[in-house]
Amino acid sequence: MTAANNRILLVEDDRNFGDVLRSYLEMHDYDVTLATDGEAGFETYNKGEYDLGIFDVMMPKKDGFTLAKEIREKDTEMPIIFLTAKTMKDDVLQGFKIGADDYITKPFNSEELLYRIQAILKRSQAKEDPREEIKEFEIGNFHFNFPLRILTFSNGAGEDSKNKLSPKEAQLLRMFCMYKNDILPRSEALTKIWSEDNYFTARSMDVFVTKLRKYLAPDPNIEIVNIHGNGFQLLVRNSEEAS
Repeated sequence: MTAANNRILLVEDDRNFGDVLRSYLEMHDYDVTLATDGEAGFETYNKGEYDLGIFDVMMPKKDGFTLAKEIREKDTEMPIIFLTAKTMKDDVLQGFKIGADDYITKPFNSEELLYRIQAILKRSQAKEDPREEIKEFEIGNFHFNFPLRILTFSNGAGEDSKNKLSPKEAQLLRMFCMYKNDILPRSEALTKIWSEDNYFTARSMDVFVTKLRKYLAPDPNIEIVNIHGNGFQLLVRNSEEAS
């Protein structure tokens, strides 16, 4: 993902419930599009690109299972979560046969749904992002070997200095390198590295960002900046831009 938030297609025929759920997910930095029946959901899907679908099962015009089948004919990768008031085993099995990634029964805890969404997106995006395969990075005058967790600084006079990073320091620096000169969304880093996006993990991430700034301080052309309300940005300037 780039700086854009994760995009969710929510299809729910109870407009009041759908509006409340959309607002809750938007509060947690998701970009949510709401459709109120299966036909509208399929039309909306065809007009955009989505990272995840949340579909009510019982809907007018077209039920959630039918909607999921039609989407699966075009897209086998987009994760799908079914919402339903039913608890019958056959319905659960039918949902998974269609290709559901998860199934949650109403009424449900909103925080539980949020954690399920985070876990599913973490798995799906880890498979999709080719940058995950890159193991070594050049950052200004630094060379970063992610598997060995070694950050090497070259001062240009043949003298190198090395730092051995902790596992979380290395994971966070790799994400910064993957998003070099672009915005790394705070929520994405937290869910991928800490597996949770909450106040305490956010404060922990801030501590690790401060540590990385100290490691990178010898190169004046490198800066990690806060992007208010969104995340961080690893800026790497060349010497001409800095002069």
